[in-house]
Amino acid sequence: MKIERVTLVAVTLALVIGAIATLFAPTVVSGPGSAPATAEATSTTTADTWATSLFGVALWAVTLLFGATALIWMVITYVVGAGYETPANEYGLEDVQVRIMTVDAAAVVQETVDSLPDGLDDVHVIAESSIDVTGASVHVVPDDFDCRAVRKGRAQEWARRTLDCHKEFVLYLDEDSIVESFDGLPDADIVQLREKPRRTGSNLSFLADIYRMGVQLEQRAFARLSIPLFAWGGGIAVRSEIEDATTWDRKSLVEDTAFVWAAFQEHDVSFALADAVCRNEAPPSLYEITQQRRRWAAGNLQASEMLPFRYEVLTRVRNAAWALSPIVTLIVVPLSLLSVTVAYGGLFFAASMALALCTLAWFLLGVVYYGGDYGYWALALPLAPVVTVVHSMGTVAGILAPPETFRVTTKVGSK
Repeated sequence: MKIERVTLVAVTLALVIGAIATLFAPTVVSGPGSAPATAEATSTTTADTWATSLFGVALWAVTLLFGATALIWMVITYVVGAGYETPANEYGLEDVQVRIMTVDAAAVVQETVDSLPDGLDDVHVIAESSIDVTGASVHVVPDDFDCRAVRKGRAQEWARRTLDCHKEFVLYLDEDSIVESFDGLPDADIVQLREKPRRTGSNLSFLADIYRMGVQLEQRAFARLSIPLFAWGGGIAVRSEIEDATTWDRKSLVEDTAFVWAAFQEHDVSFALADAVCRNEAPPSLYEITQQRRRWAAGNLQASEMLPFRYEVLTRVRNAAWALSPIVTLIVVPLSLLSVTVAYGGLFFAASMALALCTLAWFLLGVVYYGGDYGYWALALPLAPVVTVVHSMGTVAGILAPPETFRVTTKVGSK
């Protein structure tokens, strides 16, 4: 992660210094030239100092990095994932044991338990302290239980070792994962349920999650990759024998992704993306979404060391691209509002517009994913640059100041 941290700081400084130099660069006023004498004179901001040249190099570097990431996303989503359809269910509800992970959010957990279909009769809540929940068996992880995993991973490892499971699958849900239309599982060793965050306290946080859902369309290609690029532990089913063979006993801030990466490298496993949806909570504030994305970014970078070289490079490049992408927005847009232009030719303008269109497209894809009832959120399209910043600022924080411990995102439940 040190390389990413140094790169992020260096590029940010180059952009800031170059932007300031460009802002205060001398203005050259020229006449109408070959135009009619009545034409107005034009003014252009010079960009011939070392600082403004550095600004141009940094802008191009970030643009090319983000462009490469966007191109890879398109290939993965629309070439590798073309025509993917979820396999038909071959296992029913009677083949699934449910484990809901929480610290002590009884009211939030109760909503999740109440959302489960009647056919799921083997439901367990794994908590850090005693809580009352109707319709499920509650288990408290002992304080003296010791393993390499921390927080949620530690609780999952305790449950794996302790609970009797005679079912084919274990379905892990987060405390706020309200389940929709779950009626079984396909024949795959790891089945990822889809997520559809619901709005809580912050509209910008919710818009950032809509944007993320557009980007996450790439999940439909994961069944065709040798290793899925990430996993979402808020709704994931694991074949019980694969869970026992892989275990959760590893230190990680992203225990779900680390588990899937380990399973694919240690065993011959298969992956499927389910049709079932979990209506989890979008972070209720900008602080909470920043801390959530911070943990994800730092955890993915730390866990990427277990990946084959090509996947490790891909993971690191993607994280760096998401971290750097809003920096250009924060610098170039204010300069444009101040009528300061940086003339790097039509090619740079075309590249910038192409990436801007990608950003808008990801947001619209998220709106489409949510469906007709949420179509009015498309009216927020002009906020897409701000939404991108909200989505990515936690990645920046995760690279610059990775958290030392697992932090649970605050949940609000129904109001």
